[in-house]
Amino acid sequence: MKRRLLLVSNSTLYGGGYLDHCQQQIQEFFGEQVKRILFIPYALHDRDGYAKTARQKFQSLGYHIDSIHEDPDPVDAVRKAQGIFIGGGNTFRLLKTLYDQNLLVEIRRRVIEDGVPYMGSSAGTNVSTASINTTNDMPIVYPPSLKAIGLVPFNINPHYLDADANNRHMGGLREGSMLLVEGNKATLLGTTKARLFVRRKPPTEHEPGTDFSFLLTQSCH
Repeated sequence: MKRRLLLVSNSTLYGGGYLDHCQQQIQEFFGEQVKRILFIPYALHDRDGYAKTARQKFQSLGYHIDSIHEDPDPVDAVRKAQGIFIGGGNTFRLLKTLYDQNLLVEIRRRVIEDGVPYMGSSAGTNVSTASINTTNDMPIVYPPSLKAIGLVPFNINPHYLDADANNRHMGGLREGSMLLVEGNKATLLGTTKARLFVRRKPPTEHEPGTDFSFLLTQSCH
């Protein structure tokens, strides 16, 4: 499997600017081969303003941002993308728009089959997983399904704070942490611990650097 994912818990860490806390990981992740990144701002209402913020940040890191909301053919934009970044906001709004624009299958195909690098932050991390069942967001709109893109076969709770005894199988990414997936290898990065929930087992705490590859042994939907 060719997938390469950088799944970040949060876009802004207290005391810093937009994506400041993970800019080194972003540059290492996209590298020098990727020049243009397709930004998907659907999680926020103000897509123009959001694209401007992303452009300024990624430009400072040496990348050009193309925002999907400015393209008349969003599916074609995904087909042409060198890299994909889905930002944070409301997860329900984001997933509904991905369904409305018929983008889930194409994003999954580009990432899983073509190896296009995918970065998600907050809601963008949430929709990369099996479902958005673990989102903290308010359901301001309803997607046709809570089933998400399925780039990994488990759920992630970004901005993780407290344990939920009802969770069946998920990870909690605290702010400041991120998960790097390269093929069938998954590694916890960042400055904070993550908590893993597995059905019928007590939750466990994991330090940055932990190998989470065993979570990828299930097949994605």
